[in-house]
Amino acid sequence: MSADEVVRAHLVISGRVQGVYFRAETARHARAAGLEGWVRNAGDEVEAAFEGPRAAVESLIAWCHEGPPQASVDRVDVRWGKPEGTSGFSIR
Repeated sequence: MSADEVVRAHLVISGRVQGVYFRAETARHARAAGLEGWVRNAGDEVEAAFEGPRAAVESLIAWCHEGPPQASVDRVDVRWGKPEGTSGFSIR
């Protein structure tokens, strides 16, 4: 697997991730990295999907373990899958 291989990762992020701009900051970082996908609130968690070059996706996953300054991330569950050809990055 190469760093520029296109991959998809689906994440569920747990902890203090609501009301701390987690979705907005995730979208900002994803767009800056040129990734496709989405991010949304899911109960007390944040759920996201990233598509793009493996190195960029892995970098954003690493960022999600910390999140924005006011967040306190307890857990990041990642499921890898086949790219779906998502276009753009949205906040749902």
